[in-house]
Amino acid sequence: MTGNALFQFSFYLAALVLLAIPLGFYMARVYEGKTCGLSFILRPIEMGIYRLSRIKHEQEMDWKTYAIAVLAFSLVGFFVVYLMQRLQLSLPFNPQAFHAPSPDLSFNTAVSFFTNTNWQAYAGENTISYFTQALGLTVQNFVSAATGMAVLVALIRGLVRHETTQIGNFWVDLVRSTLYILLPLAAILAVLLVSQGVIQNVSSYQKTTTSLEKSQLQPGSNFLEAQVLPMGPAASQIAIKQLGTNGGGFFSTNSAHPFENPTPLSNFLEMLALLLIPAAFCFTFGAMVCDKKQGVAIFIAMTFVFITFAFAAVHAEQGGNHLFNTLDVNQHAQPGLHGAPGGNMEGKETR
Repeated sequence: MTGNALFQFSFYLAALVLLAIPLGFYMARVYEGKTCGLSFILRPIEMGIYRLSRIKHEQEMDWKTYAIAVLAFSLVGFFVVYLMQRLQLSLPFNPQAFHAPSPDLSFNTAVSFFTNTNWQAYAGENTISYFTQALGLTVQNFVSAATGMAVLVALIRGLVRHETTQIGNFWVDLVRSTLYILLPLAAILAVLLVSQGVIQNVSSYQKTTTSLEKSQLQPGSNFLEAQVLPMGPAASQIAIKQLGTNGGGFFSTNSAHPFENPTPLSNFLEMLALLLIPAAFCFTFGAMVCDKKQGVAIFIAMTFVFITFAFAAVHAEQGGNHLFNTLDVNQHAQPGLHGAPGGNMEGKETR
């Protein structure tokens, strides 16, 4: 591992720890219904959601009722996303007039997003409308992640409570996960990503014309060639995609696309967001079981596994491809701002 790689890795871990610890304790207060930093703004909204939805927030559930609520909510999410895809040609915010994905693709995408697996079998920039991206897939990125967080909190309560069968209220945990944790973090991250150049608009795709040298043109072709640049509300989806450990990006290549991830800072922020909430949950666990040492122990164990496999992966990549040795390809790292990173660069994105 090069010195530069070691510094970046160490800086990443330090930033993750510094953010995960306070976030974890904040999340514990949220799930326990205690006053937190955003309560004066969000508590009235939370109570309004309960009244509007007729949720009895003071009434807890046993594990069977909790599980039924999880499954019912997820099933509704599946049908909404499926229908939104099938009807997208008739829905607004579709400037490219994308037709509906096929029934099997719509089914696969809906199942994938409501289960938080977010596996993509489509290219978002030529398949899915802005309406479906924002109100279908992005919303599922929020609520499917919030559902997983709620289930984890219910599990923690089940481990702690010994004299009751109640493990909380799914609807309350869902609302609090979304309102107090995911929405504020996603808003902050989206603004930071926009500042780095990640696009956020509802404009039609833009056409640009690039001059090409004669040597690059095929015989009989013109000197000018139009290029279509996809647009859309990407930053808002990328933020929750990373924070919720979702896989569904706005564009087909996800964060390898320059409109999703244009700078080294945006790349660092997106990597940090991926592990932030999982790491924070270690400290949430410690706070909720009233034994912070248990949370620290889990975090140390997870970090040890992460570091072990990360170093193994970096070592293998920096070692290069032995088949290239016979081709006189230099795979050694070179110092300096413009030096080669070294190792196996085949298939790597090198912007």
